[in-house]
Amino acid sequence: MSESPHQRAKRPVSAALAGPYGHPFHPILVTVPIGAWVGSLVFDVASHTVDQPAFLAQGAMWLIAIGVIGALAAAMVGFLDLFVIPSGTRAFAVALTHMTLNLLVTVAYVGGFLWRQAGGAAQDAVPAGQLALSVVSLAVLGVSGYLGGKLAYAYGVRVADEAAQAEGFTRVGRRAG
Repeated sequence: MSESPHQRAKRPVSAALAGPYGHPFHPILVTVPIGAWVGSLVFDVASHTVDQPAFLAQGAMWLIAIGVIGALAAAMVGFLDLFVIPSGTRAFAVALTHMTLNLLVTVAYVGGFLWRQAGGAAQDAVPAGQLALSVVSLAVLGVSGYLGGKLAYAYGVRVADEAAQAEGFTRVGRRAG
C-alpha cells in the first residue's frame, strides 16, 4: 500500500540530513537565528539607554552575524523538508511563502550587518535606520514563524502521524488514589 501525499510529507527525504521521523532538525535550528536576532534587537534598544553604548552596538552586530549563519543552516534543512511536500497543495504554497519571507529576512540582516560594518567601530548608540531595519526584519520573521507553525501544527508537515502520537496518550500504569 502506498503512502498518501500527507503521509509522505511526514517522512524525511534523508533522516541523516533532515532529522529522523518525528524529530525534524529544522525547528531545532531556527532557534539560533531567532534567538540571535531577538538578542540583537535588545542590544540595539539597550544601546540607547547607557552612557557607553559601543559594546552593545558591537554585540548586536555580532549577534546578527550569528543569526545569519544559523539561518543558513536552518534553510538547508528546511529545503529538505520542502521537498517532501507535494507541489500544488496549500501546504506547499504556505511553505514557499515561509521560505521566501525567511530568505528576505536573512538578506535584510546580511545588509544590516554590512551597513554596520561600513560604519566602522561603533562608538554611539545604534542609529535609527539600523534599529528600524532590525524591527521590520524581526516583524517579518514573526509572520514567517507563524507560517512555519501552521506547516507543523495545522498541516502536520514532518510531524509524526496520529497513530504514533496516540502512543503518548496510552496509560502506562494505574494511578494511586
